[in-house]
Amino acid sequence: MNDVHIFDTDADGRLFDPRVRASMARFIDGDLPVFEAGAAVRTAYHAVERMRSHGSEGRGVSAGALDLLIRLGAADQGISIGDLARAAGVSSRNVTGLVDTLERDGLVRRVPDPKDRRSVLAEITPAGQAWIEAFREPSRLAMRAMFEGFAPEELVVFRDLCLRLAANQHRLADRLRQIGSRP
Repeated sequence: MNDVHIFDTDADGRLFDPRVRASMARFIDGDLPVFEAGAAVRTAYHAVERMRSHGSEGRGVSAGALDLLIRLGAADQGISIGDLARAAGVSSRNVTGLVDTLERDGLVRRVPDPKDRRSVLAEITPAGQAWIEAFREPSRLAMRAMFEGFAPEELVVFRDLCLRLAANQHRLADRLRQIGSRP
């Protein structure tokens, strides 16, 4: 297989993508480390998503449906479509389609909301819980392989850095909403 990503090491022994560096250097004036870091995050995100997608779709569930199953499996009670959509950062329409598919497959069911008779909640079924249990070990092995060679302390720093990026994006989106612009 011809790998799209060919990495090199810089003078400090740190990985970088020479093609990204060359294209970014022509695209921007300064701030190369910021743009390279952004490109590296995107590359890592796609690598993790390919791994997740391969693992879940091989078991008949899309990566988006897997996210819903995991959220529902961790909940003590059903969750509204709107709350699932907000948690996943997608539209309610998208979640409705995923719930429809999971319901058809017997992994999720809709139940009346005990607090609001006009609403329904999605909840995981026993078959959905069994599906998650069967997925747990292959998932654990895949994530271990993805993070092979990382020390536990590095994983904590990596987690922190990723969540700081997400927090920065949320703050920026809030500021842009306040001034009427889009992120």
